[in-house]
Order: sequence, then structure tokens, then C-alpha cells
Amino acid sequence: MYKIQTLNKIDKEGLQVFPASNYKIANEISDPDAIVLRSFSMHDMEIPDSVKAIARAGAGVNNIPISKCTEKGIVVFNTPGANANGVKELVIAGLLLASRDLIGGVQWAKTLVDEGDKVPALVEKGKANFGGYEIKGKTLGIIGLGAIGVLVANAAQSLGMKVIGYDPYILVEHAWNLHHDVVRAWSIESMLAKADFITVHVPLLADTKGFVNADKLKLMKDGVKILNFARGELVVDADIKEAIESGKVGAYFTDFPNAELLKMDKVIAIPHLGASTNESEVNCAIMAAEQVRNFFENGNIRNSVNFPGAEMERNCGARLLVTNKNIPNIISQITTILAQEGINIDNMLNKNKGDIAYNIIDINNKSLSDEIVSKMKSIDGVYMARALQAK
Repeated sequence: MYKIQTLNKIDKEGLQVFPASNYKIANEISDPDAIVLRSFSMHDMEIPDSVKAIARAGAGVNNIPISKCTEKGIVVFNTPGANANGVKELVIAGLLLASRDLIGGVQWAKTLVDEGDKVPALVEKGKANFGGYEIKGKTLGIIGLGAIGVLVANAAQSLGMKVIGYDPYILVEHAWNLHHDVVRAWSIESMLAKADFITVHVPLLADTKGFVNADKLKLMKDGVKILNFARGELVVDADIKEAIESGKVGAYFTDFPNAELLKMDKVIAIPHLGASTNESEVNCAIMAAEQVRNFFENGNIRNSVNFPGAEMERNCGARLLVTNKNIPNIISQITTILAQEGINIDNMLNKNKGDIAYNIIDINNKSLSDEIVSKMKSIDGVYMARALQAK
């Protein structure tokens, strides 16, 4: 019986992924095997030694102490792409709002509330102040072609836009899903110079913080419209302010308001609504639960932020799972213990990510004893070892 602790309200469709026959789920539970959460901050929380996995029903994991979890051998999952469609639709809305002054027009129309029968005539007279242009035929530059970037590219293409994508690290699975008319930019400089609209879809990392800055803004067209529905810190606010004042940037749409941005003209600050759809919450909960269940029942790791991805099809025998420091001589000690027990390895997968290594080892035996698992745990440098008996 696996024990799952929830630190936030998790959608019931996600929790239904865990069969009641083998999982116990509660907000308050002693010695949980896994924790599933959304926005709860774990930084001041004492994480029980029993925890083997933490799943964030969402993409961002800044509320989880990643380094601490890695040191304890805890796999941290997130759910990239589960909310991709919700974000994509908001980006498309942002493109339309950036090309047509709908917000200004609606706000002005409300000022006519007391004009009675004069309203229709006033509307016809005043509408010229809120003219715009169509996005069809305009060029959209997309920085980052992950799950969201690809959906945005394809949607914009279907709306008649010319789409240029820049992503030197695009995954094969994302490339396969990209519309064949999307143009690949070989350098970000060439893309920035051509785009009428630019939308950012990269993760916030040490080397992407402040990615859109004064140097890159200088390369853009005058009057460019910039959309940021990824992370606020990807854009340097002070540089955006200066670019708006000079006319280089025509408008900045962001899903991450702060006090300074709210003071700026031509900034449309949306209150972090990118993934705020019922469908996104359901998708994130299901994806988080499926990843935890797959990890416990098969030892597979998908979408971990601190562990290497590792997936191997089960054979008919038992499976040994070992997490260890990524240092020499660990594998030889593991295989030596198995050999001494007369156990033959049927299949093996070894993956590493930074200082962490993860091993999936299938054997022909139907079971592995607690004694063998204990020997694995006693190896210097091993964080975790567990056995899955034959299905």
C-alpha cells in the first residue's frame, strides 16, 4: 500500500488514477511515500524520510526545495505541457488584443453609459480612435518551441500569420508536431529583426533570466509587440520601460504583473491566467498522478526536474531500482552483489543527470529479497534502492 499526501486540493480525476486497492490518499498522513501538490510552499517543511517522490501538478517548481530533495534521493516531477492548450489560447488572445485596441475600446464604450439614445452615434464617431490591423500576414517570432511554443506556432499559422521559430534545443517529438510552414530561425538575431510580434516560451533558468533585454530589444522592429506568458523574470522590466518610452516596443503583454509594470503605459498585465482553466487543472492532476504511479509500479521516470528520464519496458521478472551518486564503481558493486546471489541480469538501464544516477535492472527471478535490497542500500553513494516483484 502506497501512501500519498496531498498538500493542496488536487482534482478528483487526477486522484482517481491511484487505485484504492493499492493507494491511500489524504491531506494528513504519516510517513507518506509521495507528495502531490500545486502551489504549496515546501521550503520550510520538514520532508519525511519516507518520501520517495514529489509531483507538482503544474510546470513551475519554485515552491519545492529541489536541491534538498536531490540530496535525499527524492524524485521531483512536474507536468510540462499539461496546461499547454490553456496557455496557447491566452497567447492567441494576446496577439488579437495587441493588434486591435479592444481593451481601450471597451473601456471607452463604458464611459457612454449615461448618454442614452446618443450612444450609437457616439460609438460611430469615436470608434476611429481604436482602429488596428489584422494579424493575418504579420510575422510572429517564437522563442522556444516546446509544448506551448509548438501549439502557438501552429495556431498562428492557421490564422494566416508568418511564423518564425527559434529553438536550438528543440526535441524531436516537438519538431514532429510543428507545422511544415513554420520557418526555422538559425539565429535569434535574424528572427528578432523580422518579427512584428514576439512571444517567449522558454523555461526560467540561470542562463535565460533576463533573456529579453536592452541588447535584444535593439535588434527588433520599431513598434514590435512582445508577449510573455512563460515567466516574468525572462524579461528585464526596466529595459522594456525604456523601449516603450522610445517607441521601440509598441506594447508588452505579460501574465506576471508587478508594481512597476502596473504603472507603465502600453503594458497589458494579465493576472497569471495562463493555466487558469478547468481543463488545465484536470490535465495537470492526471499527469502528476500517472507519473507517480508509473514510478512506484514500474520504476520509470518521466518529466523529472532533478532526476534523469528513465523508462524501460518490464520483463516477466522482478525489477531492481537504485539511485546513487554519479560516481565511478557503483554499477560494478551492484552487479557484483547480484552475481554473488546467483542472479542474472536480463536487462539494464543506467541514466544520469548531474550528480544523480538512476538504474533500472530487470532480472529473471520472480522476486528479490529484502536482504539483497539492504545490501544495495549499504553501498557507499547509494541514496535509494527498492525492488518490484514480478507482475
